Amino acid sequence: MPGTLFLCATPIGNLQDMTPRVTETLRTVDVIAAEDTRNSIRLLNHFDIHTPMTSYHEYNKVEKARQLVGQLLTGQNIALITDAGTPAISDPGEVLVKMCYESGIPVTSLPGPAACITALTLSGLSTRRFCFEGFLPAEKKERKAVLEELANESRTMIVYEAPHHLVKTLEELYAVLGDRRITLCRELTKKFETVMPTTFEKALEFYRTEEPRGEYVLVLEGKSPEEKRREEMAAWADMSVEEHMAFYESQGMDNKSAMKQVARDRGLGKRDIYAMLHKN
Repeated sequence: MPGTLFLCATPIGNLQDMTPRVTETLRTVDVIAAEDTRNSIRLLNHFDIHTPMTSYHEYNKVEKARQLVGQLLTGQNIALITDAGTPAISDPGEVLVKMCYESGIPVTSLPGPAACITALTLSGLSTRRFCFEGFLPAEKKERKAVLEELANESRTMIVYEAPHHLVKTLEELYAVLGDRRITLCRELTKKFETVMPTTFEKALEFYRTEEPRGEYVLVLEGKSPEEKRREEMAAWADMSVEEHMAFYESQGMDNKSAMKQVARDRGLGKRDIYAMLHKN
């Protein structure tokens, strides 16, 4: 029988957030795969855990995953941890999980701290619907495409950023999203935890004189339905009623359905559209 891969969430700052279940699992598995063994050894020493460790990170995620799968197939149990938080979220752990399922290896997740969820709950913004973006892509073309997608996102958005890139990222987001509400979170669960509900304009004004410190989680307000509606109506206003009708008819709508949709788009009655089409 193969062993089990345990995804073990570790504290993002406050060591008291380590769950008893994770502590016990880390003690009893055969191997701990850690993002950075130099960081994780301090955590293990704090909890008097002496299980052997091996490194598993972004730069060896495919080759090492194959090795770990081989160990799991021999019956070993392995725990996966990151430097902080829940493995496989914006993390190479997703590669190992996929390989485990492809090889018929059981995987279980031991829940615990996650910076994105902690920040979301502290943000004061809508938590009913949200999307997690993680770190924005470094490659310019891909980054531009992601930013364009976020411009029309109506859900609350969560983005990670390092302190030395914070101002540039805020400027890029502001240029695309406009002056929306944003909550900046840093040092989460630690002694100097900071949560700053503000707007893009005020955040940029603040960080152009104050040096950003610590890793940041940015929680961004999504586009409101009213804002979407205004933009849609502005787009239709640049189009004649005839062009508007032709747009929907070209998509297969019959005349009656197209007229109804045009009226809805423009905030008018169907009779108004009919009159505009037959005014001559």
